[in-house]
Amino acid sequence: MLPQSNILPAPHPRRWLILFAVMTAGIMGPIDGSVVNVALPTISRVFNADLNTVGWVAMAYLLVLGSLILIYGRLGDMYGFRRVLLMGIAIFTVASGICALAPNIWILIAFRAIQAIGAGMFMAMGPAIITSVFPPYERGRALGTNGMIIATGLALGPTLGGLLVTVAGWQAIFTINIPIGILSYILCRQVVPATKDLQPQRFDLTGAALVFFSLSAFLLAGSYGEEWGWTSPVTLMLGLMFLVGTWTFIRWERRVEQPMLDLTLFHNKVFTAANFAALMNFMSQYAMIFLIPFYLQQILNHTPGQAGLILTASPLLTLLIAPVSGALSDRLGTRWLAFTGQAIVSITLFLMAGLKVTSQVLDIIWRLCLFGFGTGIFQSPNNSAVMGSIPRHRLGIGSGVLATVRNVGMVLGIAVSSGVFTWQREAKLAVLGPAGTTMAFMAGLKAAFLVGTCLAAAGALASLVRSDNLPSSGQ
Repeated sequence: MLPQSNILPAPHPRRWLILFAVMTAGIMGPIDGSVVNVALPTISRVFNADLNTVGWVAMAYLLVLGSLILIYGRLGDMYGFRRVLLMGIAIFTVASGICALAPNIWILIAFRAIQAIGAGMFMAMGPAIITSVFPPYERGRALGTNGMIIATGLALGPTLGGLLVTVAGWQAIFTINIPIGILSYILCRQVVPATKDLQPQRFDLTGAALVFFSLSAFLLAGSYGEEWGWTSPVTLMLGLMFLVGTWTFIRWERRVEQPMLDLTLFHNKVFTAANFAALMNFMSQYAMIFLIPFYLQQILNHTPGQAGLILTASPLLTLLIAPVSGALSDRLGTRWLAFTGQAIVSITLFLMAGLKVTSQVLDIIWRLCLFGFGTGIFQSPNNSAVMGSIPRHRLGIGSGVLATVRNVGMVLGIAVSSGVFTWQREAKLAVLGPAGTTMAFMAGLKAAFLVGTCLAAAGALASLVRSDNLPSSGQ
């Protein structure tokens, strides 16, 4: 264990400018994760690629991002957050330009994966840099503001993608990253401070390989398990690879002198409980994000464009509430705010289970607004609790854990909700026959949302596992 000082440094005089610089990079990741989905039909037609092949334009990005982001946290602790951040912006920007020039679908897929390598670097470094330059009594507000930009990216992605493809062609969804990336690189290079007093450390290559192997198997199984079948040989093999890889990784990390992931972080109950709460939040959130579009289009007969507009209600509320909740957590502490936000999420999913075939658009929109309100209240205090519980020399890996939890939660949420939905729908169809297709759909939707209710409730209870000491106490 490296030595740690209990004396916190003075607040950085340019900390708000640093936050702005980090946010200019941070918005590119969530936008790029969602903007490409709108362009997939066009890309499929241009390159004459089938649906399964073109799907890898999106999947390659998500798999590489989720599998490597924990490793970047460790690299940040070793080599400095600024260096990793700048490298990530540069890789992402160059790869974006090559994606726009891709002569065939395979080159596009390959450089989407390289894009994800860069995106993971700056996404993993954001919370660590923010925590390192802001004092504890401003941390919640700063992380909330950063969360606002992530919500903005998620909300803008589908709409921006549709606009760019319509006006300028599919290449525009990649070329737009070039000026943003250049501006972000220049700004971050000028204002983000270099990490001082870095201790010489060795990189745990074996641990990094094991975590990449395990997370890749898990994310691939979670993403394609529904399509392949949860009991198919390939899904079961990937599940076994994940379990064996994780077991081997934990054993290795306990033995190595300078591990890739410091497992002693999980001895801290606040760090463990807040990450578990985040996992439950993203699982429940993506159960809703995954299923509601099907309900809107297949049951209520809305167009994809109309469905996209309706779904923006949730991230827009999160966008507005997250900074306010973060500022409140600096004054009131994180415990009850995180609990309240996650409890609202749980209640909202229970209310969504009551949606009917005859429900109107306003019935859905007010539920989505309530969901976004709860998520906005929860995320900033919870992120502040995670980052405030980490020793300063482990901020990078702590930030990487938080980002990994987010990605794993997204995949698990879709996998669990789709599995429950399919199971209940098929059970109803077996009884009702083809004439009961709509009733079977609604039964599956209700079951999935009730499971999401329980997941969110578990996250709310986990949010209570922390003290109510205010951040200004110097944690």
